[in-house]
Amino acid sequence: MAVALLLGWIATTSSRRHQSFGFGFLAEDTNFDIPFRLIPWAVGDTYARALLVCLLNTLLVSAMSIVAATLLGLLIGIMRLSTNWLVRNIALGFIELVRNTPQLVQIIFWYVAVLQTLPGPGQSIPLGGGALLNIRGIYLPSFIANDLANRVWPLAFVLLLAIPIVWRVQLRGFPVRMKSLLLLLPAMPLFAAGIDHTDWPVLHGFNITGGIQVVPELVAVWAGLSIYAAAFIAEIVRAAILSVHKGQREAALSLGLRPWQVLSKIILPQALRVMVPPTTSQYLNIIKGSSLGAAVAYPELVAIFAGTVLLQTARETETLAILMVVFLSINLIVSALMNWYNRHVTLLGG
Repeated sequence: MAVALLLGWIATTSSRRHQSFGFGFLAEDTNFDIPFRLIPWAVGDTYARALLVCLLNTLLVSAMSIVAATLLGLLIGIMRLSTNWLVRNIALGFIELVRNTPQLVQIIFWYVAVLQTLPGPGQSIPLGGGALLNIRGIYLPSFIANDLANRVWPLAFVLLLAIPIVWRVQLRGFPVRMKSLLLLLPAMPLFAAGIDHTDWPVLHGFNITGGIQVVPELVAVWAGLSIYAAAFIAEIVRAAILSVHKGQREAALSLGLRPWQVLSKIILPQALRVMVPPTTSQYLNIIKGSSLGAAVAYPELVAIFAGTVLLQTARETETLAILMVVFLSINLIVSALMNWYNRHVTLLGG
């Protein structure tokens, strides 16, 4: 009711200023280009399609950053508890440096001081596996689909999504690794069956042709968000591991388990219940922090909709309201998924 009253007041105020309030502008044609997109885009498409393109860009960098920050934070958090003085203090120095510098400064540092100093396409740095790195970004090999891909790739995707579910099913006589292979092995040939050929990036004249280009703006935002969040996740991991009673470790070692087995099979499963709630907050911060991509011209929601679209349409209230609703919806969905997972882990622990 409060939101409805607020929208009514905004509409009334706009009418008093002889301004029409509405979202009909989303059906109008655009006259600008979006340099990086995951779906087809052309000048003249509607503002609604521009919203979809920028939304996918935001979701892409957010998902990439969440995965990278989780893995890096887990590694740094474990290093923080190492008995080796050098390893422990390297992790401490990383955490103190990253946590005490602004996130925006880190994103700009990666974009200006690192990526913009790379060589041109003619002197591209080979990364292995056919990937190339230069000032224009990272060029990766791409798979060209055949006519069979539309039928076999969805099935392969479903098999991969089912692996975490099958992992928890109790099958007598099947070890944990074997249960995953039951779905992973058929998924791989299904994926390969949908590939017609591989398009490799190669130097052609003064430019790189073929493959997929990962623009430097995406790399800079991804690195800045991932490293910044990883420093906070590392401290969450350290605190969660320390919350497990030391008797658990001593009992496991007395049974003859190796240190990495103690960590992976005894300590981390119990610490996971402590990690999930604060880690959820870090995931939400990553999603909201993706708006900082506007500082390096990454075409995400804020850069395009709160910038180009707002200036061209003069719909300040409508564009900002759309941004608020979109970010609120994304964060509520992520929060619901993480809360469901947290309840699931807690029930298993109880």
